[in-house]
Amino acid sequence: MTLKAMSINTGGTLANTGGSAVVFADDGVTIPNGVHLTVPAVADFRVRPSATFRYRPPALQADGSYSRQQNTASVTIPKALASGAYVNNVIRITMDVHPEASATEALDLRKLAAQTLFDSDADNFWTVGSLT
Repeated sequence: MTLKAMSINTGGTLANTGGSAVVFADDGVTIPNGVHLTVPAVADFRVRPSATFRYRPPALQADGSYSRQQNTASVTIPKALASGAYVNNVIRITMDVHPEASATEALDLRKLAAQTLFDSDADNFWTVGSLT
Protein backbone atom coordinates (compact mmCIF):
# COMPACT_ATOMS: atom_id res chain seq x y z
CA MET A 1 0.00 0.00 0.00
CA THR A 2 0.95 3.65 -0.20
CA LEU A 3 0.51 6.75 1.90
CA LYS A 4 -2.38 7.95 -0.27
CA ALA A 5 -4.16 4.62 0.31
CA MET A 6 -3.13 4.25 3.95
CA SER A 7 -5.25 2.00 6.14
CA ILE A 8 -5.00 2.24 9.94
CA ASN A 9 -7.31 0.94 12.66
CA THR A 10 -9.68 2.84 14.91
CA GLY A 11 -10.87 1.59 18.28
CA GLY A 12 -8.10 -0.96 18.61
CA THR A 13 -5.56 -1.71 21.29
CA LEU A 14 -1.98 -0.70 20.61
CA ALA A 15 0.92 -2.27 22.46
CA ASN A 16 4.67 -2.41 22.27
CA THR A 17 6.29 -5.82 22.70
CA GLY A 18 9.87 -6.92 23.01
CA GLY A 19 12.89 -4.68 23.29
CA SER A 20 14.60 -3.36 26.39
CA ALA A 21 13.37 -0.73 28.82
CA VAL A 22 14.98 2.71 28.60
CA VAL A 23 14.49 4.50 31.92
CA PHE A 24 14.04 8.28 31.84
CA ALA A 25 14.35 10.50 34.92
CA ASP A 26 13.73 14.17 35.70
CA ASP A 27 17.01 16.03 35.29
CA GLY A 28 15.88 19.29 36.90
CA VAL A 29 15.88 21.38 33.72
CA THR A 30 13.10 23.95 34.01
CA ILE A 31 10.48 23.66 31.28
CA PRO A 32 7.53 26.08 31.56
CA ASN A 33 4.37 23.95 31.99
CA GLY A 34 6.43 20.85 31.41
CA VAL A 35 9.12 18.42 32.41
CA HIS A 36 12.49 17.46 30.90
CA LEU A 37 13.70 13.89 31.30
CA THR A 38 16.98 12.21 30.41
CA VAL A 39 18.41 8.70 30.46
CA PRO A 40 20.80 8.80 33.42
CA ALA A 41 22.29 5.42 32.45
CA VAL A 42 24.05 7.17 29.52
CA ALA A 43 27.11 8.73 31.18
CA ASP A 44 28.17 10.94 28.23
CA PHE A 45 25.83 13.96 28.29
CA ARG A 46 26.67 14.68 24.63
CA VAL A 47 24.78 11.57 23.49
CA ARG A 48 22.28 11.22 26.35
CA PRO A 49 18.70 10.75 25.06
CA SER A 50 16.06 13.08 26.45
CA ALA A 51 12.32 13.65 26.35
CA THR A 52 10.33 16.83 26.95
CA PHE A 53 6.62 17.01 27.75
CA ARG A 54 4.65 20.28 27.73
CA TYR A 55 1.02 21.15 28.47
CA ARG A 56 -0.92 24.27 27.51
CA PRO A 57 -4.38 24.36 29.09
CA PRO A 58 -7.45 25.67 27.27
CA ALA A 59 -7.80 29.43 27.63
CA LEU A 60 -10.90 31.60 27.69
CA GLN A 61 -11.10 33.65 24.49
CA ALA A 62 -12.50 37.18 24.12
CA ASP A 63 -15.67 35.79 22.53
CA GLY A 64 -16.40 33.54 25.53
CA SER A 65 -15.22 30.32 23.86
CA TYR A 66 -12.23 28.27 24.90
CA SER A 67 -9.10 27.48 22.92
CA ARG A 68 -7.90 23.92 22.53
CA GLN A 69 -5.52 22.40 25.03
CA GLN A 70 -2.15 21.49 23.58
CA ASN A 71 0.02 18.57 24.66
CA THR A 72 3.48 18.29 23.12
CA ALA A 73 6.03 15.51 23.56
CA SER A 74 9.45 15.37 21.97
CA VAL A 75 12.17 12.74 22.09
CA THR A 76 15.74 13.70 21.28
CA ILE A 77 18.54 11.25 20.57
CA PRO A 78 21.91 12.93 20.02
CA LYS A 79 24.34 11.40 17.54
CA ALA A 80 28.11 11.72 17.33
CA LEU A 81 29.06 12.18 13.67
CA ALA A 82 32.18 10.78 12.03
CA SER A 83 33.44 14.40 11.74
CA GLY A 84 33.42 14.71 15.54
CA ALA A 85 30.39 17.02 15.52
CA TYR A 86 27.17 16.23 17.38
CA VAL A 87 23.61 16.55 16.10
CA ASN A 88 20.21 15.95 17.63
CA ASN A 89 17.70 13.63 16.00
CA VAL A 90 14.27 14.73 17.24
CA ILE A 91 10.64 13.67 16.89
CA ARG A 92 7.84 15.94 18.10
CA ILE A 93 4.23 15.01 18.64
CA THR A 94 1.64 17.71 19.26
CA MET A 95 -2.02 17.15 20.03
CA ASP A 96 -4.55 19.99 20.03
CA VAL A 97 -7.91 18.96 21.51
CA HIS A 98 -10.97 21.10 22.14
CA PRO A 99 -12.22 21.06 25.77
CA GLU A 100 -15.52 19.51 24.61
CA ALA A 101 -13.73 16.49 23.11
CA SER A 102 -14.23 13.41 25.24
CA ALA A 103 -11.37 11.43 26.73
CA THR A 104 -12.30 8.61 24.35
CA GLU A 105 -12.05 10.93 21.32
CA ALA A 106 -8.64 12.17 22.45
CA LEU A 107 -7.43 8.60 23.04
CA ASP A 108 -8.58 7.50 19.58
CA LEU A 109 -6.80 10.51 18.06
CA ARG A 110 -3.57 9.48 19.81
CA LYS A 111 -3.94 5.86 18.67
CA LEU A 112 -4.53 6.90 15.06
CA ALA A 113 -1.52 9.20 15.15
CA ALA A 114 0.70 6.53 16.74
CA GLN A 115 -0.08 4.18 13.89
CA THR A 116 1.14 6.70 11.33
CA LEU A 117 4.59 6.35 12.90
CA PHE A 118 4.89 2.59 12.30
CA ASP A 119 2.29 1.59 9.70
CA SER A 120 3.96 0.16 6.60
CA ASP A 121 1.83 2.42 4.37
CA ALA A 122 3.73 5.41 5.78
CA ASP A 123 7.24 3.86 5.68
CA ASN A 124 8.28 5.60 2.45
CA PHE A 125 7.06 8.93 3.80
CA TRP A 126 9.20 8.60 6.93
CA THR A 127 12.17 7.13 5.06
CA VAL A 128 12.40 9.30 1.94
CA GLY A 129 9.54 11.82 2.17
CA SER A 130 7.38 10.13 -0.46
CA LEU A 131 3.85 11.54 -0.60
CA THR A 132 2.44 8.87 -2.90
